[in-house]
Amino acid sequence: MPDLPNRKRNRLRDYDYSRDNLYFVTNCVQNKVCCLGHVQGGEMVLNEYGRIADQQWHWLADQYPYVELHAFVVMPNHVHGIIEINRNKINHDPTVKIKSLSQLMGAYQTTASKHIHLAGLLDFKWQRSFHDRIIRNDEAYQRISRYIENNPRKWGEDKFYQ
Repeated sequence: MPDLPNRKRNRLRDYDYSRDNLYFVTNCVQNKVCCLGHVQGGEMVLNEYGRIADQQWHWLADQYPYVELHAFVVMPNHVHGIIEINRNKINHDPTVKIKSLSQLMGAYQTTASKHIHLAGLLDFKWQRSFHDRIIRNDEAYQRISRYIENNPRKWGEDKFYQ
């Protein structure tokens, strides 16, 4: 078998990503294609596909009772959000299977893609994986929340724009 290139680890080794915690996630459209809307006057204007991306984010909290959603923004070619896994919302019900962050983001990507395809954008794809960061304290939470909230105003400076 040929040697495969070393890939950068996306997740922390030995960390349980189904643990109760807050996570900052970014999902990018494949090849950074701007297909979810546009920024006008520092505000994001969603098109039909962007509205689907937004709707499916909120679907996560409807579908999984232990999920709490915090700051979120759909940008022309990516989304940023803070998602929380919180077992207290289900009163520690042992019959509820808690999905990991990867499984939750997989559900998001799959359902958003399906609905975007049904709406007519047949070649839409997310990048294979997603970026994440574990939010470890209130200072980080506040900083990331501001970043998400201000993202449309900073669109021209954003690395996802280039």
